[in-house]
Amino acid sequence: MEEINNIEVVPCTESDYLKPFRVHYNQNGTKKSWDFMRTHDSVSVLIFNTSSHCFVLVKQFRPAVYMCEWERNKTQPPQSAEKTEEGTAEAAVPESQEDQSASEKEGSSAWPAATAGITYELCAGLVDKPNCSLEEIARQEVLEECGYDVPASKLKRITSYRSGVGVTGAKQTMFYAEVSDDNCVSAGGGEPLEGELIEVVKVPLHEAMTFAYDERIPKTMGVIFSFIWFHNNMSPKYKISTNV
Repeated sequence: MEEINNIEVVPCTESDYLKPFRVHYNQNGTKKSWDFMRTHDSVSVLIFNTSSHCFVLVKQFRPAVYMCEWERNKTQPPQSAEKTEEGTAEAAVPESQEDQSASEKEGSSAWPAATAGITYELCAGLVDKPNCSLEEIARQEVLEECGYDVPASKLKRITSYRSGVGVTGAKQTMFYAEVSDDNCVSAGGGEPLEGELIEVVKVPLHEAMTFAYDERIPKTMGVIFSFIWFHNNMSPKYKISTNV
């Protein structure tokens, strides 16, 4: 998952997932414009394993996160030169010729480690199957990504909300699924034909809130919100502290 190389940034002229638009409108007599991206709605699922009392998350490389980290780091002031034992200063050099070439192509800093683009997320997927209900789409994602076979009727709807409202405004619907080890029918990992490479990660219930608020762990807002929802609505059922 963390072997990322041969990076090339090119214009996106067409996409099955993103459609850029510009809207012109008047608001209270003032003419305005706004750029937005049309995207698919999505579903996400908070999975709780009742056998091991842990949450089941997915971990994957996100190119958008990686590029944001690269953009942020390349605008940082250059690091001060470090003095050697002889008292002279040496400028930092790329670790490899490949790093140097990538840096020269973009005209700034070298590419960060692949870990800069890896995030922890809820199991999720796009709403792109018109003949399937949201529950059925969520069920398929749980099976493909995490390996648990859960009937759609067992999915509890938590809520829906708008995500990326400044850019997309797409709606995401969040579900809750209780699973046990008996429901596990595969290792998960996503659908390779769709380019998915997913690692299934388990977070013990008693560590959940520490995990949610640890800023060193890159995660989505869905993880934080769903852990809080579980603490407020479900944790008394299991009589286990979520470490809040």
